[in-house]
Amino acid sequence: MFKLDSVQMPQQLSQAAHDREKVFQWIVDLCNAETREIALSELSSRRDIIHDLGPMIWHTTGTIAALLFEIVSTYQFVNPPTMSLQQVTRLCNALALLQCVGAHPDTRSQFLKAQIPLYMYPFLHNANKCRNFEHLRLTSLGVIGALVKTEEQEVITFLLTTEIIPLCLRIMETGFELTKTLSTFILQKILMDDNGLSYICQTYDRFSHVALILVSIFSTISTKIFIIFSFDFQGKMVLALEREPSTRLLRHVVGCYVRLSENSRAREALRQCLPDQLKDMSTFSDCLARDQTIAAWLLLLKNNLESVMPIDVSPGVPSLVKP
Repeated sequence: MFKLDSVQMPQQLSQAAHDREKVFQWIVDLCNAETREIALSELSSRRDIIHDLGPMIWHTTGTIAALLFEIVSTYQFVNPPTMSLQQVTRLCNALALLQCVGAHPDTRSQFLKAQIPLYMYPFLHNANKCRNFEHLRLTSLGVIGALVKTEEQEVITFLLTTEIIPLCLRIMETGFELTKTLSTFILQKILMDDNGLSYICQTYDRFSHVALILVSIFSTISTKIFIIFSFDFQGKMVLALEREPSTRLLRHVVGCYVRLSENSRAREALRQCLPDQLKDMSTFSDCLARDQTIAAWLLLLKNNLESVMPIDVSPGVPSLVKP
């Protein structure tokens, strides 16, 4: 056994070194227009197993410029929407590599200072509902989602200087299940930061826009669950596919309400505009049975709204209640 292990170890090290050389070569190939598409595909497919891929890309001369070129060169196909499946796939691979850079702690600050997330915003602005553009929106949101997942104040501070909140709200209102869910997740993470909560609750217009979209999402979730149950005896497969995404979306929406209820002025407004579905926990009994976090958050929301903590009535602080 000892002899076998002693033989296998050098072989494994040799294979690891060989794989590492291939990764470096693919990164270099990003700078060559003729080899870039293959390099994008190979690196993107391995991004979850190459833990330092972000720094490797960032510190290799020319690679970030090449990835940004891949992005800006497709803007002309966004409006009017004429992007092919091959173009979308190639672009999403480039975005996935930039996500590695933004998500890595060693390169995140430089990523934000370079304002690279702004390059994804044109894809979030596009409202075309075809499959290609929905996939592109989802991948673009993934870059932002990876940033907010770190819960670092630097990320939230940067995002608050951009238009990410109205972009997420529009996608929450008009997008499909996955993009709705990811946009709501991003909003929830922004709200979890004290500066993000204060920003959204600073004016009536900001708060009312967020509250209105959250209410509209509840109507969507309620309708979807009703439709699923109405087809329960005709299509079990539909039930299995649709039920779980609705639960994830519901969790993030409830999380947003809970966080808003921790702001005194928002709490005052929520007492008047909270969706009826949230007042009756039986509305989502099936989701609550499968996700105890949602049930716990609903109880916390109820307790917060029943709290008698004082409201901020300082001079110049506007009410969030509809005038």
